[in-house]
Amino acid sequence: MARRRDQVLHRLRDSADPLTVTDLAGQLAIHVNTVRFHLGTLVSAGQVETVRAAQGGAGRPPQLFRPVRGMDPRGRRDYQVLAGVLAITLANQSNPAQRSAEAGRAWGSKQRGGAAGLNPLEVTPLDPADAVIRLTDMLDEFGFSPEQPPNGVPSHINLRNCPFLELAVDRPDVVCSIHLGIMQGAIEAWSASLAVERLEPFAAPDLCVVHLSVIDAP
Repeated sequence: MARRRDQVLHRLRDSADPLTVTDLAGQLAIHVNTVRFHLGTLVSAGQVETVRAAQGGAGRPPQLFRPVRGMDPRGRRDYQVLAGVLAITLANQSNPAQRSAEAGRAWGSKQRGGAAGLNPLEVTPLDPADAVIRLTDMLDEFGFSPEQPPNGVPSHINLRNCPFLELAVDRPDVVCSIHLGIMQGAIEAWSASLAVERLEPFAAPDLCVVHLSVIDAP
């Protein structure tokens, strides 16, 4: 199925002019309904667009199709390579753990709305219990598989997955410091009466632990 769809897309890309369904069916020797099906999928994916032929007489002009110029949104992605390059760059800095935590805090401070996607202008200071809920939601969204804490304010949150596992094993001073900084930056952005004191990487073979504390009101 995907192979046939790729054939339709490649034929459109090879053509100097937009093509009709009939053109494609004839050139690829496939049924017009098959062409229509794959064109519909390609249009929905943003890889192909429709254009109208110039009016050349009676009747409705045929619908033409042409490729949308740009990179294939379905193409392969490998962000781990990019992450590895950035991790090495930070690791070669002086005091890599501190610089990594600072980078994480800068990014985390942009998460003002939290995982719920709230408008930053609507964010109000959070009490510790609400901050724990939002932090847990954010960690879950990012793929850390946090254990749901009990009601109230726990002293820690257990994480059962690391979405950066290979890099974290190789460069925990960088990757785990970035993760710690992200949590600290987000908590600060939420004006929460809660502190992320530290992240304990691989406290057990299948567990990392986020240690929390409540900030007393002034």
